[in-house]
Amino acid sequence: MGILAWILLGLVAGALAKWIMPGPDPGGWIVTILIGIVGAVIGGFIGGALGFGGVDGFNIGSILIAVLGAIVLLFLYRKLA
Repeated sequence: MGILAWILLGLVAGALAKWIMPGPDPGGWIVTILIGIVGAVIGGFIGGALGFGGVDGFNIGSILIAVLGAIVLLFLYRKLA
């Protein structure tokens, strides 16, 4: 995937994760994109380890895995910040 696709997927995954887990979070759209991108990497790693597959394009499965990874990261971010 290209860098623009990762940024777009990160934006979508981060926004969906914040929509699923609302709350006061420091940071704006840049932090949302970063949480989504890193969440996609984490979700792809966990999904690949569990046999579900990784983030391999801009499709529904990849978005779901990225959102789950972003939710995990957002949870950890809130606990540590």
